[in-house]
Order: sequence, then structure tokens, then C-alpha cells
Amino acid sequence: MTLAFAPETVTLPTGHFIAGAYVEGPAAIEVQAPSDGRVLAAIPCADAEMVDRAVRAAREALKASGWAGWQPRARLKALHAWADLIEAEAPRLAQLEAICSSRPIRQVIEGDIRVTAEQIRFFAEFADKEGGDLVPTGAGSVGFIAAEPYGVIGAITPWNFPISMAGWKFGPALAAGNAVVLKPSEMTPFSTLYMAELSVKAGIPAGLINIVLGDGPVTGNAITGHPGIDKVSFTGSTRAGSAIMENIARHDIKPMTLELGGKSPQVVFADADLDRAADCLARGILPNAGQFCVAGSRMIVQREIADALMEKLTARFAAERPAATWDDPAGFSPIISERQLNRIDGIVRAAREQGAELICGGTRFDRQGSYYQPTLIAGVTETNPAVTEEIFGPVATFQTFGTEEEAIALASHPTYGLCAGLHSRDLSRTMRMIGALQAGTVWVNRYGRSLDHILPTGGWKSSGLGKDLGREAFLANRRTKSVLIDL
Repeated sequence: MTLAFAPETVTLPTGHFIAGAYVEGPAAIEVQAPSDGRVLAAIPCADAEMVDRAVRAAREALKASGWAGWQPRARLKALHAWADLIEAEAPRLAQLEAICSSRPIRQVIEGDIRVTAEQIRFFAEFADKEGGDLVPTGAGSVGFIAAEPYGVIGAITPWNFPISMAGWKFGPALAAGNAVVLKPSEMTPFSTLYMAELSVKAGIPAGLINIVLGDGPVTGNAITGHPGIDKVSFTGSTRAGSAIMENIARHDIKPMTLELGGKSPQVVFADADLDRAADCLARGILPNAGQFCVAGSRMIVQREIADALMEKLTARFAAERPAATWDDPAGFSPIISERQLNRIDGIVRAAREQGAELICGGTRFDRQGSYYQPTLIAGVTETNPAVTEEIFGPVATFQTFGTEEEAIALASHPTYGLCAGLHSRDLSRTMRMIGALQAGTVWVNRYGRSLDHILPTGGWKSSGLGKDLGREAFLANRRTKSVLIDL
């Protein structure tokens, strides 16, 4: 069955979603389809007053509904009902995401929506299974650690996986008893709005989820600087994360979770399964046209197998063919905007000017829309911009090494430490490398997350603070209070 659709047949929500209802505002930002450049709609940009309205709605909903005081099992059931409804509404959700993003319709339905629903269910299970702790104290007294929700979580999500990233924020925050004010990317807002609408239909009290549309400088700053926001959770670039930290410090002191940029290495030793390694390396850069923070964009390969592996990779890169996100079967994804495509191309050009060798790709596809060819670059030094810059596109560098020490030196990045891939059948070497790699996540003989949701994700260095996913994400949405009682 084909999932293809015509963009002009899709009705788009274009207002803020506050207290369970859409709130219109003056059109300020055009939303375009990267697949062909058409203007889809214009959305409002929430100013400080509109953000304040959303924060007040969240606080009023928390108080009126008593959400934090619900029986934990009741919160769990409401979140499960929402996850069920997300899956039931997959066709419309997928169209709302695919129409304006880089995500092909089939991948959204078969991947993103299914995974997001499961993540919400995963976090819902913590509602009645995670509490405080009774701690040992002296005779005649009782000590315990009480866990409480923060209140209102201010969340900002990126454009590359709108549904999934919204699930990362909503799931743990709501399960822990909080309300959320979320700003989706102004380039991909529609599916997040519909998720919020479905939450009310599923029985989650109106106002616990509020969506404000807008850009970073206006709306994002208003959220992170608002005194009624108790914690901030952000996924996006390191540059934007730094600006958020500065804005929070300027207005208040509050906790934050920041999942930021990456420039992740994939290290391949000569004893690795070559075909499996080639699949992992390609899977680490080609999906979503390389537009994901954990992209394995630095390929670091032992010299004995370098030529054979490069041949396999070149064949995989050359086989990709672009297609609009509303087509089925899916093709290679578009770059989210012409501006981003030009930035990618500029870094590739700068890399070549500094002596890099272009193995394949290196230009846009010859068709309508913002499509860039999968690109492989060799002969780069550690200061080449293709190595130092997070490109956020289908561009990978290929470097070679001889010894384990050389591999560690090449894998280390001065700025980023989000993820790393390691390919070897030598267990002792693998354990040494895991300890040496400077990254918040290390994948061995694979590249990418599993569907277990229990492993947290988060970076070292300038790749972020705190963790998303896993038990850690739930705990990060609660604060603790130490209590000591003399009997």
C-alpha cells in the first residue's frame, strides 16, 4: 500500500495551542517544504506576552487538575491512552511531519511515530514505580528523600525529528507530574501541534501541554527567561545551547538539560566485519541526509582495510536517489532549507580549498528542492573545517590510522563529545577504547540507538548537559527534598 500524498490536500494547524485550544496570531513566519521549496503556510511568532499566557495556563492547569497529585497509576493510564491515540492517528501525524520536514512519509509512520508512542509508554511506567527513598538514620529519627515535580518545564525542540523530539520532552516531564510549554522549530511545527491536540482527547488535562510557535531570538528567549519556567530542556545546536545558558543566567538560576551538537567518530579496526562496518558507517551519515546530532560524520579506519572499506562506502553513497518526502517509496531526504544547503556546500568548498580530496558527491542534486549529494572527503587534517565543524548534512570525512593510540588521537575532538562508534572483534581492545573515547555514548559493532529506551543519551564537552531518555530523564524532571524527623 502506498503512503504517498499530495501536499495541497493536507489541512495545516497554524496557531498556538494553549489551554487546550488553538490561539491565532498575526502571520509572521513562512513555513516551506524543503522537497520543492513551496510555501506551505505562515505561522505566528509568540512574543513575551503570549509565552506568559502559555506559562500561566500551565500553572493553572497543574493547580486545577491536581496532576502532580493524581494517583500515579492514573497518570500512567492517561499517558498510555495518549500513546495509543498517537499510533491510531499515525497517517495524519505523518503527513503533518513529512510535508515540511526532511522525514519521508513511510519512515515517519513506520519509525518515528511507533518509537515515540513506545517512549511515552516507557516513561509512563516510571509514574508508579519511582518514588523517594527511606534512608538510614540514628535511632529515634526517620530520614527520607521526597521526590517532587518541578512544575512547568520549558522545552525547545529542533526541526530534524519533530515528533520524536517532542516525545523526548513530553514523556518524562508529564510522567513526573509536570506541565510543559514547548516551542517546536518554526520550520516543522505542525505535527507537534497535533500531538498536543491528541493529548487532550486522550484525557490529559487541557493546559498541561502548551505549544507556542515562533523563533529562537523572540519566543525561545521568552521561554528560557520566564520566571514561571522551573526547568529548561533543549535539543539543538551548541551555539543555541550557549545562548540559552546565557539567557537563563541573565534572568534567573534554574536547572537545564541540553542535548547539543556532535561530530562523532566511527573507528574501524582491521579485524572488524567489513560488510557490517560499511553498513554501520553508511547508516551513521546517510539517513535523514545526515541531519541528526549523533551522525557518525568522522570515519577513522585502520590502513590495512581503508581501500576496501572506501570502495564499499562509495558504492553506497552513489546509490542514493532523492525523492520528495510525500513520495512512496522513499528516497534520499532533502536538506531542511536552502540556507542550510548553502552552508553545507560552503564547508565542503572550504575543505577542498584547504587540501581535502573529494571522493564522491560534493554538490547538490540536479532537481527541484534542497537536495545535496552524499559526500565523502579524504586527505583531511585535524584543522580542516570538514573535521572541526558540525556540518549537519550528508558529508563524512575519511581518515586512516595505524596504531590504537593514533585512533584515539584522531577520535578525540576539541569541542564535541556526543557519541562514538567502534568496530572491532577484539574484546580487550574494545574495552580499552571504550574507556579512552571521549563521548557520552559508545556504540560497538553498531551505530544508533536501540528501541529499549532505557539507555540515556547526552554529551560530554560542548555536546550538552544532563541526559535525555532512560531512567535519568525521568529523574531529571523531579527535584528532591531531604526530610529528617525526630520521633
